[in-house]
Amino acid sequence: MPMRVLHICSEIYPLLKTGGLADVAGALPIAQGRLGCEARVLVPGFPRLREGILEQTLVAEFGPRFGAQAVRLYRGVLPGSDIVAYVIDAPDLYDRPGNPYADASNHAYPDNHQRFALLGWMGVRLAEGLDHAWRPQVLHSHDWHAALAPAYLKALEQSTGRRVAGSVQTIHNLAYQGNFPSHVFGYLDLPANFFDINGIEFHGQCSFLKAGLYFADKITTVSPTYAHEIQQPEQGCGLDGLLRARVRDLSGILNGVDDTVWNPATDTLLAAGYEARDLAGKLACRTALQREAGLAVQQDGPLFCIVSRLTEQKGLHLVLAALPEIVRRGGQMMVLGSGDAPLEAAFAAAAGAHPQSIAVRIGYDEQLSHRLIAGADVILVPSRFEPCGLTQLYGLKYGTLPLVRKVGGLADTVVDASLENIGDGVATGFVFESFDDTGIDAAVRRAFALYQRPGDWKAVQARGMGQRFDWDAAAAQYLTLYQQIGT
Repeated sequence: MPMRVLHICSEIYPLLKTGGLADVAGALPIAQGRLGCEARVLVPGFPRLREGILEQTLVAEFGPRFGAQAVRLYRGVLPGSDIVAYVIDAPDLYDRPGNPYADASNHAYPDNHQRFALLGWMGVRLAEGLDHAWRPQVLHSHDWHAALAPAYLKALEQSTGRRVAGSVQTIHNLAYQGNFPSHVFGYLDLPANFFDINGIEFHGQCSFLKAGLYFADKITTVSPTYAHEIQQPEQGCGLDGLLRARVRDLSGILNGVDDTVWNPATDTLLAAGYEARDLAGKLACRTALQREAGLAVQQDGPLFCIVSRLTEQKGLHLVLAALPEIVRRGGQMMVLGSGDAPLEAAFAAAAGAHPQSIAVRIGYDEQLSHRLIAGADVILVPSRFEPCGLTQLYGLKYGTLPLVRKVGGLADTVVDASLENIGDGVATGFVFESFDDTGIDAAVRRAFALYQRPGDWKAVQARGMGQRFDWDAAAAQYLTLYQQIGT
């Protein structure tokens, strides 16, 4: 019998994406299916999810739950795949425009504790057999939004004396924990003793993520290096002690890249396709991007790009400090992203001052991100911390050399273009260690130096494009983990 797994997540590509979580949720179940694992997904009924899932049929109806007057569960199919998806229809909680987590002013919705408690709670109802045709053996919760599922499982086990499913909690970013004032505990329908240091309580608050980390059978994060980093105070975000205590149940499984979505040879969003042995199409993509962005069409220096949330965590203040030198040396920059208002304003001001060299698009555009990564020469990911990072993996696939800080998944996936590494044929990008202007400046200078040596540049491109970060390897590791849990 195939292993039956329910992924519980708040967004999924291609229907709703605010970050890398959606890419993981969209690709991992498909890869697991290729290994004979029967993976399904459960998502909240945000408008784009409620409308985008195909062939929906009603599974169950409930009365008032978690602040919603009525709750329904539908079963359907994700577009472009045969993955079965369950969607929670609770208009009082989910039927809101824009960002699924915050209002138009980027203020978190005050009832987020109820909106996402329902998500975890519904996962456990499915584990109990709510859908008579299918019952998961493992609940796989992604990030804090789904992290109450292991707690609800444990509460059910304690009240009934029976174990209905195992649980895995994946940390996509430990900095986002779903912390709420203590009084919200009364809305969560959990046993009173769960509000404890050995439970959901975290410095007097309710922490959804801590609940998942404490009650789940296994914990994963999205790269091996990050799994080690979060056990230390610097990146443990106050949870390093708990993670050290659970080290035997913690593993780092590197994210992959969906080759059906990110492949320069087949990507229909590009001006021209290309592959490692014939990069002529990449030059066409660069020229097309320069014209689209209003940049000068030139090849004198490398074209850098950023596709990112504009936050301090991503190290983008370091990029702002490096911009004058990039422009002075004849380089160009294009930025796609949104986030902190001061960073948005600073990049916009730089583009206004150097319109031939710097372009900025505030917001997120999935199609533009493909054109941007294909047309650029270097993709910048100079993060303070980075659980895995996906854009550097996309850069490698597209022959766009990553310039990254040696941290988390970036350290696991990019090899610096030092002379020794170039000579050994292992270099794939530019890596710096110190999170300061000096560190990124040295990496930028190495990028310009390598760009002036076209033969070596192409060799590093070819090495990067030859790297394999596919989902099949990750899916196999997760399947091994599920088999260790059992029910």
